[in-house]
Amino acid sequence: MTDGPGLTSRLNDGRDPVPFEEWDRPRGEWLLSGECRRPGDRSLLLEMTTRAVFPTVLVFSLYLLLVGHYGPGGGFSAGLVAGLAFVLRYIAGGNADFGAVVSPRAPVVIGSGLAVALVTGLVPAAFGAPVLSTTKLAADVPLFGPVELQTSLFLDVGVYLLIVGVVLDLLRALGDGIERDMDDAGEAL
Repeated sequence: MTDGPGLTSRLNDGRDPVPFEEWDRPRGEWLLSGECRRPGDRSLLLEMTTRAVFPTVLVFSLYLLLVGHYGPGGGFSAGLVAGLAFVLRYIAGGNADFGAVVSPRAPVVIGSGLAVALVTGLVPAAFGAPVLSTTKLAADVPLFGPVELQTSLFLDVGVYLLIVGVVLDLLRALGDGIERDMDDAGEAL
């Protein structure tokens, strides 16, 4: 294998020589499912970083969701952090399809978040308490011992789902608009 500008190198599997400038470009879809506009414009570094950072950011958003009552965080900030993870994945993959295993539909996520928040807010009124009042629930979990949680956590979960759904919907809408504009301009996939 030789290197230098304009030189070619032969890959180990015996394929045809590849220009040096293109030997490290991704040749297939391996981060996200779906079509990528121009595979030559993909960044292997961004895809690998996204592959490592995406689940880490989602776990951090769940941490923010769970500790929101005792420190900075809560449903809104946790939803924004999770939404940013999906934006990063969209930028790395170039398509609004977020994966072959799970393909969340934004209206369903938004509706679920609204339903959870509404039910959480109205359930106390059914027991004679003011709307949106909170209480502490305690349970003895076999492996963890006693676990306490505030019922306002369910409201935060509803807000979290709502914010993630709105971000997914914005990505879908903006992505469709960008793809439509590119198709109108004559740029192909």
